[in-house]
Amino acid sequence: MPKMKSNSGAGKTFRKTASGRIKRKKAYKSHILTSKSTKRKRNLRHATLVSKSEENRVKDMLQ
Repeated sequence: MPKMKSNSGAGKTFRKTASGRIKRKKAYKSHILTSKSTKRKRNLRHATLVSKSEENRVKDMLQ
């Protein structure tokens, strides 16, 4: 049997933290930024963690 390939898109999108959680960037920060408020855009800058319910799916993609 050949080795399973990891999802290359997931590898570019998600990062593992030191504690084993999965870090991700927030959505809605790529285009049409003129209609979004400065406060909203500023809050979208910070990274956040993947929710517990989605964590196993993302970990499978990164294997």
